[in-house]
Amino acid sequence: MLPAAPTPRPFVRESALAALASEEFDLTVIGGGITGAGVALDAAARGMRVAVLDAGDFSSGTSSKSSKLVHGGLRYLQQGEVGLVYQALAERQRLLRNAPHLVKVLPFLIPMFGHGGVIPAKISRLLGSAMWGYDLTGGWRVGKRHERLTHDEAMAYMPTLPSDRLVSAYLYYDAAADDSRLVLAVLRTAALEFGAACANHVRAVGLHKDAQGVVDGVEVVATEVGTHRPAGDPFTIRTRAVVNAAGVWSDEVRTLDEGADPDSIRPAKGIHITVPWDKVRNRIAAVVPVPGDKRSVFVVPNGDLTYIGTTDTDYDGPIDDPQCTPEDVAYLLRAINGACTEEITNDDVVGTWAGLRPLVKSHSSNGQSSGRTADLSRRHKVAVSDSGVVTITGGKLTTYREMAADTVDEVIESVLARRPGFAGYGGSTTTDLPLRGAAGHDTVQRAAEVYPAVAPEHLEHLAGRYGGEARVLMAAVQSEPSLGEPLVPGLPYLRAEAVFAVRHEMARSVDDVLSRRTRARLLGRDDSAAAAGAVAELIAAELGWDAGDAAASAQHYRDSVDHERAAADLPETHLEQLLGS
Repeated sequence: MLPAAPTPRPFVRESALAALASEEFDLTVIGGGITGAGVALDAAARGMRVAVLDAGDFSSGTSSKSSKLVHGGLRYLQQGEVGLVYQALAERQRLLRNAPHLVKVLPFLIPMFGHGGVIPAKISRLLGSAMWGYDLTGGWRVGKRHERLTHDEAMAYMPTLPSDRLVSAYLYYDAAADDSRLVLAVLRTAALEFGAACANHVRAVGLHKDAQGVVDGVEVVATEVGTHRPAGDPFTIRTRAVVNAAGVWSDEVRTLDEGADPDSIRPAKGIHITVPWDKVRNRIAAVVPVPGDKRSVFVVPNGDLTYIGTTDTDYDGPIDDPQCTPEDVAYLLRAINGACTEEITNDDVVGTWAGLRPLVKSHSSNGQSSGRTADLSRRHKVAVSDSGVVTITGGKLTTYREMAADTVDEVIESVLARRPGFAGYGGSTTTDLPLRGAAGHDTVQRAAEVYPAVAPEHLEHLAGRYGGEARVLMAAVQSEPSLGEPLVPGLPYLRAEAVFAVRHEMARSVDDVLSRRTRARLLGRDDSAAAAGAVAELIAAELGWDAGDAAASAQHYRDSVDHERAAADLPETHLEQLLGS
């Protein structure tokens, strides 16, 4: 007989902290990025009592700093990773079905440049083969196949392409999603529908082991970032199994368990920049080559803005603070200026972000790390320590669900099945499990009649971020029309989104709201900093802050933005100057 599903619980931090301190769990997941969130949902949906915690905010590491793409990866196909691409494209299709409000089909343009109207034959053959290979490994699942475009058809999609060098192009299809919102949807589904206890800003500081040396507890401390409040008292989460899903911090968790740094992760830094769309005018996403390099970068439209990335380089700096450097920015500007007739400079960069991919090291015969990070496999690896800690590393955003299923299978087989009183659990049930917000996502427009205070231009924005739950925000605006005003001038986010983030999405700071619950920091770095004080005042009452707490949270955010801008040696820029009023 399978265990009964746990009772759903609210996605509220105070409630989760009380549960972590008083209840006993079947599984505790350390790490609240997309991998940890996926593990939590998979396990909870099978009937386990699940806890998940993150030392920072949910998705505050790698999972908020991706290219926002749900894709198979053309270059992985070119590297011979056919199985990985097939797997990723199958998972892409599941996400399109299970989270239709968050994951959208996105067409991509690959311009082909040559001289005198001629493309080198080898390049033409390789790219054509890659296009067919992508379709055959699963690209066709979206109902569209690649197309070969003429010069004029390609120019229509991106008029700033250098017409004299452009010969033709390919058009193919993938998908995109806001990575942070996807993480939140997975976690909220785990909590609100399957009873997982989720808490952010809770740091694992130790592991407790029983007389046999098997982990049976996680020692933690709750923190408050950017306020004057002290950390809470340490306590221990009682648990029958532990999953280490801490990404680039997974070796730190393993050190708590094993007593020595295993040095198994090779971080690879990826960076992106945001510029005004009018400088690029790409109607669809594009893949453009980097002059003098063998890599390409994505150029993705986002309303009035376009973001460009990513790099893939070795990183040996502090993993808590990866930053874009002047060299990183110059690399991406060289890429876009090589494929665009409109010159783009540092003065046009309104946002930057840097993240670290937790790649699993590969070693040469002499034991040294070998090859460049761009050539390392994105396959995931699941390992179990002598004390029973299950560590999941590697992988990619698109394949998180399958990574999670593999991890929970290992937990059951290697840990729980050996515990007294094991009752058995079934297989993964997440293949066709809709995420929070999927229900009713396509009827939000019709709800406008009930909420006339919501401006028509905001309906698509809210539906695409919250799905069927957009009605909660619409009701808030209807009740208090000032919540329908912009959160950050020049960006599409509403004041209601900050209130919703605190009430229903566990946002605990100005940074949580502006960096992840909305993406204001990525799209308008300095404008978001200018709005930090107003955002702090808006959410202060919801969080029980006094004036000092609000001021400290706003200043913490502004200091972080200043540090980010200085690290990249960029000037202060504002959307009104670049986009007009």
